[in-house]
Formats: sequence, structure tokens, C-alpha cells
Amino acid sequence: MTDAGPAGSNAAGTPGAGTADRLQDAVEDRLRAWEADRVADRLWAKDGSLWAASGHAPEALAAWMGWLDLPEAMTGRISELTHLRDDILRDGYRRAAVLGMGGSSLAPELFSRVFDIPAQEGTELRILDSTHPDAVRGFREWARSARTMFCVSSKSGTTTEPNAFHAAMAEVAPALDFLAITDPGTALADLARAQEFRGILEGPADVGGRYSALSVFGLVPAVLHGVNLTGLLERATAMGDACRRPASRNPGLRLGAFLGEVARAGRDKLTILTSPRLAAFGDWAEQLIAESTGKAGTGIVPIVGEAPAAAEVYADDRCFVFLALAEEADPAMARLALDLKRRGHPVEEIVVADAFDVGAEFVRWEVATAAAGIVLGIDPFDQPNVQESKDATKALLAAFAEHGSLPPSAPIVAETGLSAYADVRVLGDAPVSVDGAVRQLLNLIGDGDYFAILAYLPRDQDIEAQLQSVRRRLRDTLGVATTLGFGPRFLHSTGQLHKGGPATGVFLQITAEPQKDLPIPGWDESFGTLIAAQALGDLQSLQRRDRRVLRVHLGDARSGLDRLEQMIGDALRVEAGASGAAVVPST
Repeated sequence: MTDAGPAGSNAAGTPGAGTADRLQDAVEDRLRAWEADRVADRLWAKDGSLWAASGHAPEALAAWMGWLDLPEAMTGRISELTHLRDDILRDGYRRAAVLGMGGSSLAPELFSRVFDIPAQEGTELRILDSTHPDAVRGFREWARSARTMFCVSSKSGTTTEPNAFHAAMAEVAPALDFLAITDPGTALADLARAQEFRGILEGPADVGGRYSALSVFGLVPAVLHGVNLTGLLERATAMGDACRRPASRNPGLRLGAFLGEVARAGRDKLTILTSPRLAAFGDWAEQLIAESTGKAGTGIVPIVGEAPAAAEVYADDRCFVFLALAEEADPAMARLALDLKRRGHPVEEIVVADAFDVGAEFVRWEVATAAAGIVLGIDPFDQPNVQESKDATKALLAAFAEHGSLPPSAPIVAETGLSAYADVRVLGDAPVSVDGAVRQLLNLIGDGDYFAILAYLPRDQDIEAQLQSVRRRLRDTLGVATTLGFGPRFLHSTGQLHKGGPATGVFLQITAEPQKDLPIPGWDESFGTLIAAQALGDLQSLQRRDRRVLRVHLGDARSGLDRLEQMIGDALRVEAGASGAAVVPST
């Protein structure tokens, strides 16, 4: 790949302790400057002028800082939400389903994975955030097999995916089985009243979706699952108090100074390594960081879910945060952190006492992300390119409604069961095979890039494991940071970074024919049409920015993915042989 060194190396060589010392000095300098400038006091006073370098009006920025008030505000609603949960359990509901995307789904997913709740104290909680027909069909069958309370969760109340999910579930469940979680005065709230949903839970309008974990968007699913909100919010409140301290003793500002300064120094691949039960925290933090910082040609690239490797595998565009539950302390991870520090990589380590500390971490990371925005000179509260993706999908669906099909596009090369789509100007030459197109894409990878797999496929264990294997091979052979996103879920997360952030991404989009399509009741489109439009809109948005992107369409997801994995493996073996590299195994 372009100028890529052998596995475990990088063009700049081993960073060394001197680099780490210089970066730490920059962090301490930043904290001293923030202390002199009373940044902590100004943050909690919601002073939008902290982000004056973004060019946005201070009052417009301050209008999105209601997340700072959530621990106190939601403590006042614990009784209300607990009574709701108790009523639902008494009525025989044993499952809860969140129908949402992005900020409406990632915190609930974290709660479902990190809290092990006895069945009699709460519901089994699952999240639907895929429009793939196979995923929706399987989710609906799960929900029908026991009495389920559906949370239709959308801040705007007009988000396409939750509306489609509601239409699909309303076909098999009465209105009494639905709760609406939304902002005041939305179309979803109006629909809930008209159809007589069981309830409407309104969130504060001054809190953006990715900062809403401690609002009703996160806490209603949490309480239905059986989470003790008092314990969760006590930890959040304590962290909020700590984040009011002067900058040098402020855990949120310290993490924010670290993230911002190392990114400015070229280490913008934030690699988050977690203990097993906290894996979903990485997904939540990924959206928060990518969507908040990935704009105006800059940003921090969160690397989550990537298997740990030996320290020598990582290039010098990385920084690391280790996050672990105390009960899951792993000596191997402690050794890796030490090895990374010895090689000059910036490393932060956070150990949380128990599951309730995720409440504190929400606050720490939100403050840190807002603070990193000060360092990077951007507005951490807007997401201009997320709306662009939504608009692209709506335009394609409008074309479908008018013509009965999505706009046609011709592959640059096709063979039985596989076809490839790309701008040949970006690839360099017109390939003669799909294998050749894949090789050309990989050849575009250079130092400082990241490789993103954009999978518009069902997120089942086998497919995810196969794609994770591809990530490891790419990382271990080329030393490149890798990400994996399932569409359309990632459009509400890293999609902003892909389009608005630095032009360092190399993208492989994977689509496939569903096993069987699924109608959306009351819509002209099916779920198959919807996810196809989302994938096409995403591809077109990347191509408009001359991003290095290749779409590979699989006739059958499983057999096609086997062939694609083989193609990537063959290309990497050629690269490793040409460079004389020995692939360093993952730990």
C-alpha cells in the first residue's frame, strides 16, 4: 500500500520516550492555560465563547449544553421512571425493545450488556438499529415470542429508521405496547397521542442525541432493564462535581486535553481497548467522538472493537485509552499498556469500580469531547454531514416513489456473484476483475490512513467475526488502523467523520442481496429498498468528496463474503512477501 512499512513498523520508526514526554508536556501546558482561563467555570456556565475558533455564535453553542444538567435533572425523575417500570412488569411485559438509531440506541445497548439484571427485576432489553430485512424479521420474531414493550426513540421524531421500525412492529403489537421517547412537540409525539401509545417520555430540547445517555433516551430503557437509576446517577453527579475543579485536577478536562493535543500532533487514531463487559462503551464513545470532532477537515478517529495486538504492530498515528472494570483486570492488557508507553505511545488508563461507574464515564467523556473541540477549533455539538446523509437517502427514496426503482448504476467490473462500483479516477485504472479492484483499493492505503469497512449486512455473530478477522489481517500486515461499521447504524455515528473529517479514510463498502425482502407496512418502500438507498446515498456522498471508496456487492452474503475475504488475504500475502514482512500475531 502506498509507502506502507512492514508489519509492526511505521515510516517514522519507533517513537521513543522523548515523543511521549513532549506530548505530555503539551497536555500539561494546555491544562495550565485552561486553568488560567477558568475553562471549568466557563464550561459549567455554558459559555459558548469557549469554541470561538469554530466561527459559530456563542449563543448557538450554548443552546446545546443542557447535557451538563442531566444528572441533577434526571435524579428528580427517578420515582416517575421507576413507577413506569414497575407498572410494566406488573402487566406481564418481560422484554423491552428500543427502536432507534445513534444516540437513541447506543447507550441502551450499553446498559443491556453491562448490567446483568435478574429476570424478576427487569426486562430483557434488545435494540433494533438495522434496516436490513433479515435483521428486522429476526427481531420481530424475537419480540413476538414474549410480551414486549417497544420504545420508539427519536429526538427529532422524524428519523426514517425508527419510523420504519414502528410500522413493522405495529403490525404485530397493539398501541398499548409502545412508548414514544422524543423531544417535545415532535411528529412522533403527535403520532403517539393519536394512536394512544402507553406513554410519551419527553427529553430536553437542548441536549444533542450523542450527549443524551443520561436523559430519557438512555434511562427509560435502562430502568425497564432493571438498572438502579439512583446508583447510576449518583456516580454521574460525583463525576460532574469532579469536572468542576480547576483544569489540572479535572478528570474530564484532563482527558480532553490529552485527546486534543495528541490529535494535533498527528496521533488522531484514538484506540479504545476495553475489558469484555465494557465493549459496548467503545461503541457509545465512538459516536460521541467521531460525530463531535469529525468536521471541517479535522477530527479524532476512534478505533473500537479492534483486537489488541503486540505493541510493535501499532504505527505512530495512534494514541490509546484502556478502560476496564476492576473485576476484569487483565495482566496481559496491563503489559500491553506498559509496552506501548515504553515505545513512546500516549496511553491513558481508566479503571472503573463496577457497572454503575458507566454513569460517571458518560460525564467524563462528554466533558472531554467538548474540551477536545476547544483544542481542535471546532463546534463539538453540530453534525452537518449526518443530515446530508439523511437528505441523500430521502432523495433516493423520492426517486423510487416516482420511478418504481432506485437510480441505476453500472459496476466498473462484475463476475458471477460479485460486482464492484467505484470512481475509476480514484482507483487509478479500470480494473479487469473484482479481485483487481480490491487490490487497487488496498494499494491506496498510505501512512496515517485508516481503513474502514462499511458493511450493509446483518450484524450476526458469524458475519461480524469474519469481518473482524479481515480487520486483524489488514492491521497486522500493513500497520493501518481499522474500523468496522454496520449500516445504516454507522451513518448516525462515524458517518459524520467519514465525510467531514480528515481525508485519511480508505473505505470498503459491502452490500448484499437480502435472503428475503420485507415490506414496510403503509410505505411504498420495503426494508430492502430502504437499506439499498442508504448504502447508495452513503457511497455517493463519499464519492462527491473524492474519498477512496470501493463498493463490493455480494449476490449472497455468506458465500460472497468468503470470496471477498480470500481476495483481501491474497492481496495482503503478496504485499507481505514483497516487503519481506512477517505478520506479527495479535495478542
